[in-house]
Amino acid sequence: VQLQASGGGLVQTGGSLRLSCAVSGRAFSSYVMGWFRQAPGKEREFVAGISRRGASTSYADSVKGRFIISRASAENTVYLQMNSLKSEDTAVYYCAATEKYALASSLDDYEYWGQGTLVTVSS
Repeated sequence: VQLQASGGGLVQTGGSLRLSCAVSGRAFSSYVMGWFRQAPGKEREFVAGISRRGASTSYADSVKGRFIISRASAENTVYLQMNSLKSEDTAVYYCAATEKYALASSLDDYEYWGQGTLVTVSS
């Protein structure tokens, strides 16, 4: 499976941005999908996850109420809508997929990773 993340860029504090992750390979519905991020000098951390058919989602406390994860089966794509962005949201964002687990929030639970897309929030 291949994951291709896109949509990063420069945005002002309080603004919005939508990230996309296109998935190719096996059936999209086979994968639980997640978004992670890594800020400079910090470890990669979980941001949001969505179940195989989109019925369940989970979020890190730091983004809850501001970010929304969704998936479009017809497009084989998972999205991360980011609203009310803060400077601390600045990071490289990665999408990830797992076939093995249900809704997962640990890096070790995900077998497949895309390249990152940089989000910079300026004040």
